[in-house]
Amino acid sequence: MTDLVVRKLLIDLATPFPARWNGGDAFRSAYFSALSMSFPVGEQYFIDSVRAGIKALPQQAQEPMRSEVQNFVGQEATHRRIHGLFNGHLTNMGFVNALEVRAAKRVRANAHRDVRVHVGATAATEHLTAVFADWMLRHPEALEGAEPRLQTLWLWHSAEESEHRSTAFDMYQALQGNERWRLRLFRYITITFLADVTRQTIRNLWHDGSLFQLSTWHSAWKLLMSRDGMLRGNYAPWKAYTAPDFHPRQQDAHLSEQWLRQNQDKFTPVWQGT
Repeated sequence: MTDLVVRKLLIDLATPFPARWNGGDAFRSAYFSALSMSFPVGEQYFIDSVRAGIKALPQQAQEPMRSEVQNFVGQEATHRRIHGLFNGHLTNMGFVNALEVRAAKRVRANAHRDVRVHVGATAATEHLTAVFADWMLRHPEALEGAEPRLQTLWLWHSAEESEHRSTAFDMYQALQGNERWRLRLFRYITITFLADVTRQTIRNLWHDGSLFQLSTWHSAWKLLMSRDGMLRGNYAPWKAYTAPDFHPRQQDAHLSEQWLRQNQDKFTPVWQGT
C-alpha cells in the first residue's frame, strides 16, 4: 500500500489570467486548458469508483486499503476543486466546456455497470495521467512563460498523480478484475481520453481565433510529436500497461518525490493516513 498525503495548495486562483496563459502560446494554452476541463468530472468519477470499489470488498480486505483510499479521495477532491476554479476563469472568457458535458453523459450511461468496470477504467486513466505527469515533471519547459502560480498548479497536480498512481490498480486486483477487461478498458480509455481532449482543444483554439494559424500547429507538433513529445515520447510507458505482469509501482516516481520534497513551501499537508 502507498502512504498518501492530502495537501492544500498555497496559490492564488482568484486572480484571472489571460486566454493564452501558457507563455502566450496559443496551442499550449488551449491544450492544457482542455486537460483541465476534463478534470472535475473525471476526478469525481475516480472518487465514486474507488468508494464503490472498497465497499464491494470483503470486510477483511477493506481494512488494509481504507487509509489509502481515504487519502486518494482527498487528493482527487482537491484536484477537482482547484481545477474547478481554473476552469471558472476559462468560462468567464467565453470558453465552452463541451468535454465535461460529453463525459458526464458517458458516466451516466454506464453507471449500471459492474463496479470492477469503473475501478478498471479508473486504473487505466490513472496510468495515462501518471505517464503524462512524469513527462510534465521531466519537461517543465512545457509551461515556460506561464505565471509561477500556474506552473505550481500543474506541477503539483503532476506530482500527486504520480504519487497515487497505483491505488485504483491495486483495488482492481483486490476485486479480482480479470486481465482481458483490464486491457480492454485501457484501450477504450486511451482512445476516448485522447479524442475528448483533441476535440476540446480544437474548440478552444477556435474560440481563441488561432485554429488556422501555422504557428499553432508548429507548437502542437513540438509539444506532442517531437522525439520526446508528450505523445510520441510516451509510447513505451503507455505500452507497459499491457504487460501481463505490469504494476504501476514498476515505473520510476523519483521526480514526483523530488518535486514534493523541494517545494514544501507551496503547500500545507492536511491529512496523512496511518
